[in-house]
Amino acid sequence: MNTVFPVPLKPVIQPPAMVEETLGVEERVTLKARIKTLMAQQDAVLVAHYYTSADLQDLAEETGGCVSDSLEMARFGHAHPAKTLIVAGVKFMGETAKILNPEKRVVMPDLQADCSLDLACPADEFAAFCDAHPDRLSVVYANTSAAVKARADWVVTSGIAARIVKHLHRQGHKLLWAPDRHLGDYVQRISGADMLLWQGSCVVHEAFKAEALKKLHLDYPNAAVLVHPESPESVIALADVVGSTTQLIEAVRTLPNPEFIVATDNGIFHKMRAVASGKILLEAPTAGEGATCTSCAHCPWMAMNGLRKLAAVLESSEGGKNGGNEIHIEESIRARARLSIQKMLDFAAAEKAGQPPLGD
Repeated sequence: MNTVFPVPLKPVIQPPAMVEETLGVEERVTLKARIKTLMAQQDAVLVAHYYTSADLQDLAEETGGCVSDSLEMARFGHAHPAKTLIVAGVKFMGETAKILNPEKRVVMPDLQADCSLDLACPADEFAAFCDAHPDRLSVVYANTSAAVKARADWVVTSGIAARIVKHLHRQGHKLLWAPDRHLGDYVQRISGADMLLWQGSCVVHEAFKAEALKKLHLDYPNAAVLVHPESPESVIALADVVGSTTQLIEAVRTLPNPEFIVATDNGIFHKMRAVASGKILLEAPTAGEGATCTSCAHCPWMAMNGLRKLAAVLESSEGGKNGGNEIHIEESIRARARLSIQKMLDFAAAEKAGQPPLGD
């Protein structure tokens, strides 16, 4: 049974204006050289999300860093010997890195780079949600604050959510899910679990339009449709592949189709082109009838990251100065959040080793 929690109605989140960094060739070269010098001086490594700019993704790979999803960014940072982690993405990603790497300094180009899912699920309201249903385990998506993770029983990513929920369902658990209602509905439909759903949504993925997608597919009948599960059910229903960012990139790399219609943030196209340079990538439409643009599929918070801001953050810490934009988490919250994340990591490790799933 899929039941909606009646107290928090669908949150209204107003995203910031889209402001993407624009650099000339000379400034880009100068900034990257300056950043590389500062990173070496401060023993820093850069981890960047697939949705950030091509400049940041390229810089991460040029300097021995990582371009990936939020969990792998944090895991890479944990395994890397650098004392400073630079997280190019949104705030919950920086927090996740700090949760898993408390001994390291974690900084971000812009601490105001947030996430509509995180903002839609305040910790106090989520705690009340849990308190109202003590007979249910709480499962939260990684796109949440450290405080919400600390209150949850499990943390999941989109790539592993369905398998963990199926496992908990087989054990007889009823669940609370937060914050993404579309991902929660998708997981509920394929797992059959009894879930109460929070009503948050991603401002990028919720904008994809099924009817416009159908029309685009008619123009490109040989294209495979790739959809992130934060998208509405009507869009997911049209997908050839539903998956996390990493899974969608792998689909572009391995599927034989010459063309792909991609329903996720268009920042991912940079990595997709790198792994499959001969493929044609098309943005899934976000525009409804009568709209003036076809697709606006880019997160305005992700766009807050840029080379100029990254250079400024590192310069503020030059020479041992106590620079800004550092992630701090109260230790009691960090430790509890780590336990919820660790359950997911242990589950994934057991799967990989071919062992029976762990307990709840």
